[in-house]
Amino acid sequence: MATHKMQLAQEAYDTLACEHTTNNPKSKASYETATKSLPGGNTRTVLFYEPFPLYTERAEGCHLWDVDGHKYVDLLGEYTAGLYGHSHPVILEAIQAALKRGLSFGSHHADEARLAQFIRDRFSSIELVRFTNSGTEATLMALAAAKIYTSRSKIMVFEGGYHGGGFLFKSGPHPVNVPHDYLMAQYNDKDSVDGLIAANENDIAAIIVEPMIGSGGCIPGAPDFLAHLRKKATEIGAVLVFDEVMTSRLYSGGGIQSELGIAPDLTTLGKYIGGGMSFGAFGGKADIMSIYDPRTTGTERKKTSVPHAGTFNNNVLTMAAGSAGLEKVFSHDVARALHVRGEELRSRLNTISQGTTLRVTGCGSIMTIHFIAKPVDQINNVRDLEDRNTLLLDVFHLYMLSQGFYIARRGFIALSLELSTTELNGFVEALQMFLRKYSSLVSE
Repeated sequence: MATHKMQLAQEAYDTLACEHTTNNPKSKASYETATKSLPGGNTRTVLFYEPFPLYTERAEGCHLWDVDGHKYVDLLGEYTAGLYGHSHPVILEAIQAALKRGLSFGSHHADEARLAQFIRDRFSSIELVRFTNSGTEATLMALAAAKIYTSRSKIMVFEGGYHGGGFLFKSGPHPVNVPHDYLMAQYNDKDSVDGLIAANENDIAAIIVEPMIGSGGCIPGAPDFLAHLRKKATEIGAVLVFDEVMTSRLYSGGGIQSELGIAPDLTTLGKYIGGGMSFGAFGGKADIMSIYDPRTTGTERKKTSVPHAGTFNNNVLTMAAGSAGLEKVFSHDVARALHVRGEELRSRLNTISQGTTLRVTGCGSIMTIHFIAKPVDQINNVRDLEDRNTLLLDVFHLYMLSQGFYIARRGFIALSLELSTTELNGFVEALQMFLRKYSSLVSE
């Protein structure tokens, strides 16, 4: 971006940041109070943004109200976990009924098997499944299973991938990552994969991949690339893991794997499947998952039970809410309709932004806005986003908040079932207003 445009963008941001501070005094005070007890006033990094984050007081349907009384259309959808919105009656009824039966049993109960069966019905590749409390935990246990099953140590990942709080991959593994022996390939690049396999094929326990890179910018995996991973994993005896924590809601609600007909050996899940409660799961081939079967006591590697603990793995609220959501709300038809709605919205946004640097990538109801000169069809991995203008994203984020639309600072959007045509049309109109107001900054 030219120096003059950068100066204008900074001035636009400074103006919006000043207005944000003036219009949100209670959020500012709440944030300052939080800094006294939390590092940076924060316990979930992705929620922080400058000059300070808004503080939500309540939520209903597809709307949020902050502590200063402002109302927002929620387009963030809790980073895909908020599929059902904030007050779906079926989900609320299931939670309230569960509460009346007791908060924590410390024993097996029927809802855990019900939710497991619903998941098996959705994902033909999952023969057995186990629950965790988050997608991060699901990744931990899935990769542990792969290493134990194969008696190998190396894990192939992809630059820009995210598999939970201990699995962040940008230019290299993050310092907080679980210390596996990683091999980092380039997304949508078969030659990159083949080169690493040629040098390490007898040591690779697992290839873990998001069928669409999520937090790295909503970059879909090419079908032939994902099929190639399936082929190569089979050839070398590695476990192919699809991280569908975000993407399991897509198409007809069976994730990208179901639409493409590519069966991974293991799948990690999370987010909305818990009905809005804390949730994670991993599952797949019975031969692999059987290592967690507590009934096995033999001495052979594949017959020895591996412990998998977790006080809240089968917590009553998640099991009840998740079961109700999959059984009574998120049918295949509803999932497909939401997917189509997202496709239509993304197409509209890319159409009205022609002649500007605004681009929208994604799949179905999950998408990310970028400011970059490169066309959408040339964005195939995170390296293709290196020259995006993040300052304009900051401007866009604060502007949309000022117009009553709640999205992520990084431009991430996940639609909920509660959003109507009225809210989505309003967002399109607000985006058009942004493009007009800041035309000098976003012109190609």
